[in-house]
Amino acid sequence: MSRRIAHLDMDAFYASVELLRYPQLTGQPVVVGGRRGMLSPEEGFPRLRDYVGRGVATTASYAARALGVHSGMGLMKAAALAPDAILLPANFDDYIRYSRLFKAAVAEIAPHIEDRGIDEIYIDLTDVAGETVELAQRIKDAVRAATGLACSIGITPNKLLSKIASDLQKPDGLTVIDEIDIPTRIWPLPARKINGIGPRANERLEALGIHSIGELAAAAPDFLVDEFGQHYGRWLHEAAHGRDERPVVTEREPKSISRETTFERDLDVRAHRDELTAILVKLCERVAGDLTRKGYAGRTIGVKLRYADFRTVTRDVTLDRATDDAAAILAAVRSCLKRIRFEQRLRLLGVRVGSLLRPGEPGSPEGHAPDVGVNLRLFD
Repeated sequence: MSRRIAHLDMDAFYASVELLRYPQLTGQPVVVGGRRGMLSPEEGFPRLRDYVGRGVATTASYAARALGVHSGMGLMKAAALAPDAILLPANFDDYIRYSRLFKAAVAEIAPHIEDRGIDEIYIDLTDVAGETVELAQRIKDAVRAATGLACSIGITPNKLLSKIASDLQKPDGLTVIDEIDIPTRIWPLPARKINGIGPRANERLEALGIHSIGELAAAAPDFLVDEFGQHYGRWLHEAAHGRDERPVVTEREPKSISRETTFERDLDVRAHRDELTAILVKLCERVAGDLTRKGYAGRTIGVKLRYADFRTVTRDVTLDRATDDAAAILAAVRSCLKRIRFEQRLRLLGVRVGSLLRPGEPGSPEGHAPDVGVNLRLFD
């Protein structure tokens, strides 16, 4: 290969971390999600069939996935598919700790890493000594030694193909694909396996009679441009042929920092004003804390809400100077709320800070928060 790019994906990460704590559940269908609460294994683990609420599955063990449960699925729907599955609350502090452990173990072998989230990374192995399969196995062994967890690795000439390859032999997979293998190993796969072809694009492709990556590769570039536009149409053609020149980026500046919460029950703006206000204040405080820890301030403050019928509304405002102060963020959110008509009960509320700046950059705060006033009344 001209380049050796690896994609490493931890297998059912959250569920696997929970199984380290409760090894007696190994092999059973386990779903992580819902509100955090105290567990008493001696009295028995909660079952999914007993859950009532609006929570969603954060992840599911492979045994639960075999029953049709997947991340992002509503827990009530998941209960209909797997009523006897164990339901465990999420423990994000543990997940973050194990995430740091596996990434540090990889960095000891191959330091050129692009962080793609809590449970996946890209690794540039081009200049790392060692035969490809042996090197990948070393990385997998190091991750298991550091965490007790399994991961799957795909190694190809680029990021696009490696993302596909890492999913081909899960769990605990190791897949190496070169350009010569694309017709036999990539083209038979469904087009949706390409990262960047979402549900809507996949529906349009299927309506055009394009189901596999190979069929997409055979489509004329001009046809794809006519159907999907210049940029996306050209990208579809290149992706189907396994072409991707993106580098592994070791540092990435975030575009925004946000927090949001989905309620266990729909909340009415008037009847539950105090509860909604307390939630919003806490979200602003958490976002401010995130900004401070990561060394950012932001000028664009936004609020996100989702009605009971799943319609989503967003509003934002841009300040003269960036801030990382919770009170300033809250004041900006209040101005956004005044521009929203509350037509239904709410099921989700979120706060976002964008247009991020580092200290010392023009527009960043200079040791004090903006004057935002006091005695804020929210949801007036």
